[in-house]
Amino acid sequence: MNDTDFSGKRILIVGGSSGIGNGMAQELRARGADVTVWGTRPSAADYAGTEGSDLTGLTYAQVDVSDRAAIDAQSVPDKLDVLICCQGIVRYGREEFDRPGWDVVMDVNITSVMDCARHYHPALAAAKGALIIVSSVAGFSSAMGNPAYAASKAAAVSLTKSLGEAWARDGIRVNGIAPGLVATKLTEVTTSNDARMQASLRAIPLRRTGEPSEMAGAAIFLASPLSSYMVGQTLVVDGGMTLS
Repeated sequence: MNDTDFSGKRILIVGGSSGIGNGMAQELRARGADVTVWGTRPSAADYAGTEGSDLTGLTYAQVDVSDRAAIDAQSVPDKLDVLICCQGIVRYGREEFDRPGWDVVMDVNITSVMDCARHYHPALAAAKGALIIVSSVAGFSSAMGNPAYAASKAAAVSLTKSLGEAWARDGIRVNGIAPGLVATKLTEVTTSNDARMQASLRAIPLRRTGEPSEMAGAAIFLASPLSSYMVGQTLVVDGGMTLS
């Protein structure tokens, strides 16, 4: 049997409408999974022509994860094989130092992760499934201009450990992925600025940004039986950025 064949598996990717989450969605769909993605726009058609977004073959739902009631209102299937929490926002211009900026980033980047995990716990337990929490290498260092982003990602790494230990007895394997610099709309402040981009590339031993498909490789591993003895771990996928 091919351990990376997901035929017949049901997968939900929160934040799967674009960027890293979308890359994961398409790679898993290509391996036979029935993939549903959540995004913020009213319909899948509203993503047409958006760079980094391909909703072909995916089931789409609009869910504002900063609205806790919206998460609670989602139907829960009898079984869910994989839940990937890939939602994330950042606020630049020192907005995160003020309460509104801090609150919205924390609401999306960590509170909604726990809300989604809690909501789908019964379905994951029934399937003996996997929960994958996508954080960031920012969770392991300071981010001087973005305290809420860094704090929320550090919290996501810690949550992965705590849920991994707490839910293993329920048959749910919880692990995480910490991406480095990947060219998405979230990182445009760097990738669209040549000086910042060159400085960032000098700090990456591979001398390039990562691709969403490369983050998907880690997700495929964590969602599959290949990682059957892993619990509470966060894989750093950053081209070596955090080595020094």
